[in-house]
Amino acid sequence: MTHDPAQAAWGVGTTTARVLHALVAACALAGVGLEVGRALTSPDGDLVLLFSYFTIWSNVLVLGVSALLAVRPRHDGPWFRALRLDSMLFIVVTFAIYHALLSGYAPITAAGQAANLLLHTVVPVGAVLAWLVAGPRPRVRLVTCAAALVLPAVWLVYTFVHGAATGWYPYPFLDASALGTGRALLAALAVMVGGALLGPALWALERRLPPAPR
Repeated sequence: MTHDPAQAAWGVGTTTARVLHALVAACALAGVGLEVGRALTSPDGDLVLLFSYFTIWSNVLVLGVSALLAVRPRHDGPWFRALRLDSMLFIVVTFAIYHALLSGYAPITAAGQAANLLLHTVVPVGAVLAWLVAGPRPRVRLVTCAAALVLPAVWLVYTFVHGAATGWYPYPFLDASALGTGRALLAALAVMVGGALLGPALWALERRLPPAPR
């Protein structure tokens, strides 16, 4: 496949790629770190509940993948491809669901507001921009899209099993106790369908972008 000069301008070198990925990792680390600190210092803090949130899973995944890419910007491998795509799917879904459904649930503390901004806005936007500019790509294949659905399915199974055992659910639209199991499962199915559609969309977009880093 050939690319025109305008497309080629998108590609960056490994040094710039390292910086972009490192910045995304630092923002994710700061956001997760603030939330962990709040959980450890709050009388009703609970690390198990904190790490049950999809937002935290998303940002930890972005943190790990971005940190690896900051060291090895051209890293590749079948498992890495799935995890890289997962990091994008998770963080885009986090951004979309928060800003569409959950933005009214604002934390009242300054630390909570800072973590909220980092986890739901700064990291998602930064991760997408880093992917667009620095890749690495090409990495996405249709088989990668299928493999990337495993981790969201694991989170949903965990959420419903944990919720059934404790009565606690991380998000109102998945609360089987309040909504009923049927409605909660329909909401979970909608999340999975969104992720299933987003993967091929990123695959199609990647095919139109130049290889990166250069």
